[in-house]
Amino acid sequence: MGMHTVREGRFRHRRADLVYDDAGEGPLAVYAHGGFVSQAIEDRMGLFDWEPVLDAGRRLVRYDARGHGRSTGGAVDTDFTYPSLADDLLGLLGHLGALEPVAAMGASMGCGTVLHAAVRAPARFSRLVLLIPPTAWATRKAYAQGNRESAETVEREGADAWLAAKRQQPRPAFLSDVPQLPPTPSERILPSVLRGLAMSDLPPPAALEALHPPALILAWSDDPGHPVSTAETLAGLLPRADLHISRTRSDIRTWGGRIAEFLTGPRP
Repeated sequence: MGMHTVREGRFRHRRADLVYDDAGEGPLAVYAHGGFVSQAIEDRMGLFDWEPVLDAGRRLVRYDARGHGRSTGGAVDTDFTYPSLADDLLGLLGHLGALEPVAAMGASMGCGTVLHAAVRAPARFSRLVLLIPPTAWATRKAYAQGNRESAETVEREGADAWLAAKRQQPRPAFLSDVPQLPPTPSERILPSVLRGLAMSDLPPPAALEALHPPALILAWSDDPGHPVSTAETLAGLLPRADLHISRTRSDIRTWGGRIAEFLTGPRP
């Protein structure tokens, strides 16, 4: 994290040890990563730049989700649903002793995690940053079916077969040089992660319409797993949302600065 010292922490929550990186000083901002990766893998992919958030005087805590990266987890399908992952995020806030509402940020699976946590405990959150929102509602059914089939592939042929199939799926051209790295959940847990995500969806529209923290939605185009339709629907439902859609890699590089500005600016 550049000039900022990173402290590693961990805590026990619902049969798992969850590991987090804690850097910077100031008001707390927490970040939840996407499915199948980890903090270290996201850093290797080089898509999201957190330096501007730290430079803007924020304490940034990024954690490895249950069963991902350094965090442990069991092969229990229901442990990997968005509401369960949201419970882990709320557990982290409790562990950190967060008394004031915090800024919560999440990408893809992490976006689902943050929205479910905010719906369950709205008073805990001051602002929301939703990066590459995943398939939801109308587009979720096909995704869920694909995940259930992927879980069977892993059980039958192993994680490498799943990864090989994943590499054949279309990706936005601007992500062509981003490495597709092996999943961090172990082969034993991976089918449960896939099935848990297949059982998940974003909160219902009425619940999102009642969420009042300001939200910044950052999406990119041409990615069926993170369709612009989800981002646009979220922007229409959340009472105080700004939406930005990137179509190039250089525009994605502006996200760190956009997030820092959103977190430190006056409340809209």
